[in-house]
Amino acid sequence: MQPDPSREIVFDTETTGLDPTTGDRMVEIGCVEMIGRVPTGATFHAYYNPERDMPIEAERVHGLSSAFLSSKSLFRDSVDELLEFLGDSPLVAHNAGFDFGFLNAELALIGREAIAMERMVDTVAIARKRHPGAKNSLDALCTRYGIDRSHRVKHGALLDAELLAQVYIELTGGRQIGLELAAEVSTTTVARGIAPGSVVPRATDRPRREPRPHAPSAAELERHRAFIEGIENAIWAR
Repeated sequence: MQPDPSREIVFDTETTGLDPTTGDRMVEIGCVEMIGRVPTGATFHAYYNPERDMPIEAERVHGLSSAFLSSKSLFRDSVDELLEFLGDSPLVAHNAGFDFGFLNAELALIGREAIAMERMVDTVAIARKRHPGAKNSLDALCTRYGIDRSHRVKHGALLDAELLAQVYIELTGGRQIGLELAAEVSTTTVARGIAPGSVVPRATDRPRREPRPHAPSAAELERHRAFIEGIENAIWAR
């Protein structure tokens, strides 16, 4: 089966720190499938045992402790499930170089092929082009686009991926385009007195009507003159 060219995966990771080259590890990944910029409802989520301690600074960010992660599977033991979900689709992330760096570092540790950087779509880069000089954190973009994040107490890979999917739609104009088209169809059909979803008859299918006369009759002109005379200092009589 050929891959769907409109399929994209929005993902996010949580880690033990900021730099995989110094021993930091990926401990969580969350992925959201989109087709044609619309979430399908399919997701992938996993925690990983990093085989090392969790610095308190990182735990404050995502709330994942060493004790919690100690019972989770190793990345090497469940990597195939992740790669199957990712497929060959473009991968969308916020500050994507960070997430790609950790994902590829984990793959390198177990001798697996790196994910090509050509598949990377960075929403930070998109946001900087659309909103130069503005704050482009995930929180700031959610605020800008009116996306509810009230349930986001701490960072979480799947939750952040779901929020980012909504931001990505807004950054690429997807929801606005859809709403504009829907509004245009609704306005047109209602204005014509046709229920949305109905088949609109073509002009050639309608019976021809003779043009209606619009010039006032002599009686109508006389009534109008009498009406104006009854108005004191009428502007129409000046």
